[in-house]
Amino acid sequence: MKKQRKFSWLHISMLFTILILAACSSVDCPLNNTVYANYKLMGKVTTLPDMLTISTTRQDGSDSILINRQVNTDSFYLPMSYGLDVDTLYFQTNTLIDTVCIEKTNHPHFESVDCGLNYFHTITGVSCTHNAIDSIVINKKEVTYDISQQHFYIYFKEYRF
Repeated sequence: MKKQRKFSWLHISMLFTILILAACSSVDCPLNNTVYANYKLMGKVTTLPDMLTISTTRQDGSDSILINRQVNTDSFYLPMSYGLDVDTLYFQTNTLIDTVCIEKTNHPHFESVDCGLNYFHTITGVSCTHNAIDSIVINKKEVTYDISQQHFYIYFKEYRF
């Protein structure tokens, strides 16, 4: 009888230990869990020698500088809003200002409770004024965690005076 009781306590303690270990899980959030669009300069101006400042207007109406006076730019990353269907960006090079409007759809992306909710985007259109920028072309429509994908090709005018 004693042997049987010891045996059952051993089984119960082993089962309890296995259940505790099985309940533990690791957090598998990606290290880079921010969503940025990648912009690459193309055409005759592949490196912009001018100072480049990029700003945007927030939902509350205040403005926010995303890139401040960057020089010798050949590419850059910008965050995308998750609450708006159109992001408006203001590109300032020396004395010229261009307005860039990016149309997109926002898709909630959920991995786990530990990681929280993020938004991926599908770019549906882009337009701009043509003071310093000649054109912008969509290269990849899907914006996710992968910033190695070049989403936009920007063609600056060769003569921006």
